[in-house]
Amino acid sequence: MSTDNSYLAIFLGSKTSPRMQAWNALPEAERYAKAQEGIAAWKAWVETHQAAIVGMGGPLGKTKRVSAQGIEDASNAMGAYTIVRADSHEAAAKLFEHHPHFTIFPGESVEIMPILPIPGL
Repeated sequence: MSTDNSYLAIFLGSKTSPRMQAWNALPEAERYAKAQEGIAAWKAWVETHQAAIVGMGGPLGKTKRVSAQGIEDASNAMGAYTIVRADSHEAAAKLFEHHPHFTIFPGESVEIMPILPIPGL
């Protein structure tokens, strides 16, 4: 468990998933209307859980991977992040049940993990 009950939520979704393909296949006007619905639902989620949100986070851009071999472009399923505070890991996860990321938008899931203290610091 994290020392201050903070949890990192990572919003995941594949750019090539069937859900994303179906989203992209929608007529532009329908996709725009659905996006507006999703934005409104996301704002409502934020208002409902405002007391638990420590850092709103936001969308994530293109990834650079740094390793012993150097720097390279990389691809992953991470689309956004938020930091929340909750009494338990389970309580943090429950905050994201029925989230618009996957109920309206074509996102696939939200993964929630405790933010742990750095050992020895």
